Amino acid sequence: MWLDRVGIPIVQAPLAGGASTPALTAAVLNAGAFGFLAAGYKTPETVAADITTLRTLTDSPYGLNIFVPDDDVDPGSFAPYLDEIAPEADRHGVTLGEPRYDDDAFGTKVELAVSERVPVVSFTFGCPEAAVIRLLHGAGSEVWVTVTDIQEAEAAVAAGADVLVAQGSEAGGHRGCFLDRTDREDYGLLVLLQLLTARTDVPVVATGGIGTGAAVAAVLTAGACAAQLGTAFLRCPEAGTSTPHRDALTRYGRTRLTRAFTGRSARGIENRFLSEHTSAAPVAYPQIHHATAPLRAAGRAAGDPDVLNLWAGQAYSLTDDKPAADLIADLSHELATALASASRRVREVGLD
Repeated sequence: MWLDRVGIPIVQAPLAGGASTPALTAAVLNAGAFGFLAAGYKTPETVAADITTLRTLTDSPYGLNIFVPDDDVDPGSFAPYLDEIAPEADRHGVTLGEPRYDDDAFGTKVELAVSERVPVVSFTFGCPEAAVIRLLHGAGSEVWVTVTDIQEAEAAVAAGADVLVAQGSEAGGHRGCFLDRTDREDYGLLVLLQLLTARTDVPVVATGGIGTGAAVAAVLTAGACAAQLGTAFLRCPEAGTSTPHRDALTRYGRTRLTRAFTGRSARGIENRFLSEHTSAAPVAYPQIHHATAPLRAAGRAAGDPDVLNLWAGQAYSLTDDKPAADLIADLSHELATALASASRRVREVGLD
C-alpha cells in the first residue's frame, strides 16, 4: 500500500471543481503527506497537463480521482426545477446551461491513468467494474473507492478495491454514495469507520469533518490507516478556491446537504440559493450541474456568494489561510501531541 511509504498519515482530498491544482498537490506531497489531483469536471487533456505539471514539481507518488458516471434520468423529472431557478439566471444576465447527461469522459480518463501508470487511482460516486480495477492493477496502480455505507464497501471489496475511503456525512462537497437516494441513511464518520473496520480487512482511509491533528489521531485510533482532509486545504494559497468561496470560509455559518446546485447531494455553507431551492431540487446529476454552471460562473465573476456552491465540511470554521506545507506541519504536531496525551491517559488509568 502506498500509504505505508508516506511519512505522515494525512491525505489531501481531490477537491474537484476548481480548488484542485498541481501546486497544492505537490506542496502536500513534498511536505510528507499524500495528495490527489482531481479529474472530475476536467477534460482528459487538462488532466494530462495537470499530471505533467505535477511531475515537474515533485517526484513523490500521487493520486488521481475519477468520477464514476451516474445513470441518465428522465428530463421530465427535473423540468419543473429548471423553471423554478430560471429567474436566478435572469437576475444575473445569463441563460441556464443545457441540462445534459455525460459520463465525464470516464473511459478516457481511466485509459489516461493506465497509460500514465498513476500510482493511486481513486473513484467517487460508485465503484468501477472489476475489469477496470484489474486493468489499473495491471498498470501498477492501487485502487481506492469512496464508500458511505457497509453495502457499498462490500461491493468495492468484491470488485477488487485495495483501499476504502470512508466518507462520513460531516464531509464537505458531494456525498460519495453510489446511488443518491432520498431515503438513504447517512452515517457520521465514527459510526461508519467502526462498521467498516469490524467487517472488512481492507485498509480504510477516514474522511469527513476532520480539521485538526487531534481529529486525525481520533480516526487513527478508531482503526483508519490515514485521515483524508478536504475543506482544511481550501484556504491554502496553492488551492484554486474562488475569492467568494474563500471569504465565506472565514465567516461562521451553518452547513447543509443540498442538491440545489448539481442535482446530487452535497454539503455546503448555507446561502440564499441553497435555502430557497433545496426543497425542490431533484436527484438529477450531472444535468442540474450543467444547468446551473453559467449561473455559478456569473456569481463568481460578480463576487456574489449567494448563488455559489460553497462546499464545506461541518468543521470549516477551523480552516486557515496558511500554506499547505505549514498546514501539514501543524497537523502533524497536533497529531503527535494528541497521541502522546492519549498514551499518558492510558497509563494513568492503568490500561497499558
